[in-house]
Amino acid sequence: MDEYSRLSAFSDDADERSSYNPNAIHAGFPSPAQNYMNGTIDLNRVLVRHRETTFFARVDGDTMKDAGIGNGDIVVIDKSLDPKDGDIVVAYLDGEFVLRRLQVDKKQKCAWLLSADSKSKPTKITPENNFVIWGVVTYTIKKIR
Repeated sequence: MDEYSRLSAFSDDADERSSYNPNAIHAGFPSPAQNYMNGTIDLNRVLVRHRETTFFARVDGDTMKDAGIGNGDIVVIDKSLDPKDGDIVVAYLDGEFVLRRLQVDKKQKCAWLLSADSKSKPTKITPENNFVIWGVVTYTIKKIR
């Protein structure tokens, strides 16, 4: 079996708010009139749609790096969402939790788990696999510096 991105789950029950500028941050020349913060933001309210079924996990590995999810990133996982073709999911596959993109082949009536790096091969899900989709990734949190 190929290298898997491992996940370390944790929860954050904190209800803390940070300063927030509700105006878009432009990548070009910014407006001088928008140089102030005028509100607060609770990241749990932004990132968590379904509190009882949402989890945070830290990624260990680089199999999803070309999808923008790298080693050390935190993913937000919602177990209440129905997985769809193209979603990035956390799946339980043959005894391990894996982070992959779900591909559903309706013609062949099968599903594949795809990594996002050139080293790992796609995994076809067969009846012989111990497989369940545990949740759908809704956000990625990256440390920049």
